[in-house]
Amino acid sequence: MGFVVSKGTVLVTGATGFIAGHCIEELITHGYAVRGTVRDPATADVAHLREVAERTGGAFEVVRASLDADAGWAEAVAGCTAVWHVASPNPPSAPRTEDEVVRPAVDGTVRVLRAAAASGTVRRVVLTSSIDAIRHDHGTAGQVFTEEDWPDASGAGAYPKSKVLAERAAWAIAREHGLELVAVNPGLVLGPLQRPMHTTSAEVIRLLLSRGMPAVPRLGFAVVDVRDVARAHRLAMETPAAAGNRYIVAGEHRWMEEIAAVLAAEFGPQGYRVPTARMPRWLMWTVARFDRTIRLALGYVGVPALVSAEKAAGELGWTPRPAKESIVEMADSLIRHGIVRPGRPARNGPARQSVS
Repeated sequence: MGFVVSKGTVLVTGATGFIAGHCIEELITHGYAVRGTVRDPATADVAHLREVAERTGGAFEVVRASLDADAGWAEAVAGCTAVWHVASPNPPSAPRTEDEVVRPAVDGTVRVLRAAAASGTVRRVVLTSSIDAIRHDHGTAGQVFTEEDWPDASGAGAYPKSKVLAERAAWAIAREHGLELVAVNPGLVLGPLQRPMHTTSAEVIRLLLSRGMPAVPRLGFAVVDVRDVARAHRLAMETPAAAGNRYIVAGEHRWMEEIAAVLAAEFGPQGYRVPTARMPRWLMWTVARFDRTIRLALGYVGVPALVSAEKAAGELGWTPRPAKESIVEMADSLIRHGIVRPGRPARNGPARQSVS
């Protein structure tokens, strides 16, 4: 049993988000009609996606549906052959309570999966999860995490906990209703912004370009390009044997110092004073007292993000771009859209309500 590829309508949740926007572009350019959910169709900034549809002769529409309400989901999935559930809260700074992140992530996933199961037309759901639903526990020294690993969510921070519980809820509903489900678990998603926007995924690059910290914390990331994440979603939908599987999509590990070195070499000549010295642990704790974004990262200091994408490569034929390309193109887009400028101090953008 597997999803039979057709150029039918695919629902993508959280259409205004970073990952979702690239997912929608990936679908449109490969011949799929796309329906995207937004909180308010009258105000949603999706002009860039309408332009993609017009340029390629594709079909794109938006409908009203929110993770925190039942209304609209039955209508959103009606007539769709597949659903890509991308939307999930991902604030750039520590929330005041974990319920601000966990509750809408889990409840929203339950709403989307149940609506898909009840639609009578949806054959497969592709869920955007995270490697935080795989590797939040530090593990043993040098341990490389795979799709077989699940962290203990009880002691996790709000965002990792939300990803673990939301993915587990999705698998439970899929089993209950006989719905085909595939989970895509990205690492740190970088790459070009399609439009001016503040997104949590860009915070590492934005803070370094804007010199929003005096030195570089010892933080590790498994970098992946947003376009490669979108392609992984499509391959997960189109590959019949992918049903019932999780797929890590992430490249090689990069310390934040390595990311800073790339930015300094590329953008230093343009006037961007990128910090490259390592931040002592005591200083990071001091800075975290006043910066809620830095506070989110305290539990990850000195911990490498070691994951294996061999399963995605072998079963989906997925390969990632080089990390340097994604780093530079995200920085270029931040500059092009006026989000950072030489000598301009960093300021936190508004909290995003979508991982995308």
